[in-house]
Amino acid sequence: MAVADESRLTLDPAMPVPGRLETVMQLIRRRIAPNGGPFTASGTCTYVIGVGEVAVLDPGPDDPAHIDALLADLTGERITAIVVTHTHRDHSPGARLLAARTSAPIVGCGRHRAARAVSESEVPRLDASADRAHAPDRVMVEGDLVSGPGWTLAAVETPGHTMNHLAFALPEAQALFSGDHVMAWSTTIVAPPDGAMRAYMASLEKLRGRDETVYWPGHGGPVREPARFLRGLACHRRQREAAIRARLSDGDTGIAQIVAAIYRNLDPRLRGAAALSVFAHLEDLVGRGLVATDGAPQLDGTFTPA
Repeated sequence: MAVADESRLTLDPAMPVPGRLETVMQLIRRRIAPNGGPFTASGTCTYVIGVGEVAVLDPGPDDPAHIDALLADLTGERITAIVVTHTHRDHSPGARLLAARTSAPIVGCGRHRAARAVSESEVPRLDASADRAHAPDRVMVEGDLVSGPGWTLAAVETPGHTMNHLAFALPEAQALFSGDHVMAWSTTIVAPPDGAMRAYMASLEKLRGRDETVYWPGHGGPVREPARFLRGLACHRRQREAAIRARLSDGDTGIAQIVAAIYRNLDPRLRGAAALSVFAHLEDLVGRGLVATDGAPQLDGTFTPA
C-alpha cells in the first residue's frame, strides 16, 4: 500500500500518465495502473520488456481492468515471464491475474517475509500492505537471469523496503528496474516490520557500485542520473537520522513528537508513513546501541539517547 514518504527528491517532475502503453526507451514499454494517490504517485508502473516474446514486470494491484488493457496492448505478442520486484499489494497481486490469463510463469521475488518477528498488536497497523498470497513459480536470487529475444533481466537483491525486494538489470539498455527501492518522485518508506533501515542503506550502497545510466522505478518517472541520486538519497537518510537523534537529545521521547518537529507542513495523509520512517530509523539506532528503549522497539514506545 504505502510506498513513499513525504520527502520529495525529484529529478524528473513529469509524472507518467495512466491509460496507455508508451515506449520509454528501446526494449522498454510502460503502462501505469490506475491506482494513483499520495503513496503511489500517478500509479504503479507496469513495464513490458522486449518485443514479440516479452516479460511483464510488476503487473500491479488486483485490478482486472488494468490486466485487460495490458493484454489488449500486447495483442499478437507472447508473455513469456511475469516478473515481480516485491510483495506489496500495489505491485504483485496483478501477477496472479495475468498468469491466469496467459499461463506465463511468475518469477522474481519470493514469498513475503518480514524483517523481524511481528507481534499480534502490530499486524493491523504495520503489516497491512503485505501480499501474502504471492507464490512465484520461480524465486530468483542475486545474478539469476530471465531472458527472451534480444533482452535479459538479471536479479539484483535490494532488501530494505521489503526484505524480498529485487531490482532487475537490463544490460542491453544499461537500465535498472529499481522497484520501490529508488524512485525519482519521492524517497522510499522503510516501514517495519516489512523493511529494515540497515538493509536499505546497505542496498543503496550496493547500487552505487553499478554502472546503469537510468533507473525505471515502480512509481513516477525515471532516475536519469542514478549515481548522483544515490548519493543524495544516502545523505538524506543520514540527515534524517541526525535530526531524530537531535530531537531525542532535546527531550522528545515518542515518535509522534519527533514527527511533529521534523516533518513540517506535512500532508495529514502522510503522517502514518512519516511515523513508520522514524520508527525504522529508531529500530536501527537501538540496534546500533545509540538509542535506548524498554525492551524491543515499539511504534508507541519511549526512546532516549543511549
